[in-house]
Amino acid sequence: MSTAVLADLLPATTAPRARARDVALVVGGAALTGAAAQLAVPVPGSPVPVTGQTFAALLIGASFGPGRAFLSLLLYALAGMAGVPWFSEGTSGVGMPSFGYVIGMGAAAVAVGALARRGGDRTGLRTAGTMAVGMAVTYAIGVPYLALATGMSAAEAVAAGLVPFLIGDVLKAGLAMAALPGAWYLLDDRNGERD
Repeated sequence: MSTAVLADLLPATTAPRARARDVALVVGGAALTGAAAQLAVPVPGSPVPVTGQTFAALLIGASFGPGRAFLSLLLYALAGMAGVPWFSEGTSGVGMPSFGYVIGMGAAAVAVGALARRGGDRTGLRTAGTMAVGMAVTYAIGVPYLALATGMSAAEAVAAGLVPFLIGDVLKAGLAMAALPGAWYLLDDRNGERD
């Protein structure tokens, strides 16, 4: 079963307009992720800061769907690798220990987008589950990369690259639980689709 994501509701009456809309979304999503990455708070004892980029990447996944989300996060990653200073704290390149999280966020955005296509962003509980999957995917790639990049043991990488972020992740999931179903609620109300 495939369903619409929020970006599908943006008007595009012809194929060229739909392509232009999608290009604008992809570029805008990459820029939003880069801007959100600058909202960074260092974590004592960890080379990975708390940032807004994970939240942005997951919202992009849910709002754009898997294809546009993949392209948006790919553009973000490639531009950052090429030297655009929009990774966390104004960094760029691939040498930083937190680069695995950039890769993980791309994979997470695709997973979240696929779940959103199946209605995973329509209710608070579904959105919480969808965001949990996205965060798990991010950590499944980011934490092992952190361990490899720094020489940490698996336990040290979990302690430095996962545990300090769990409270923030709960807050991010709470924001998404309000924002995404709320957007659908408002759109359904505006279109007269709600009883």
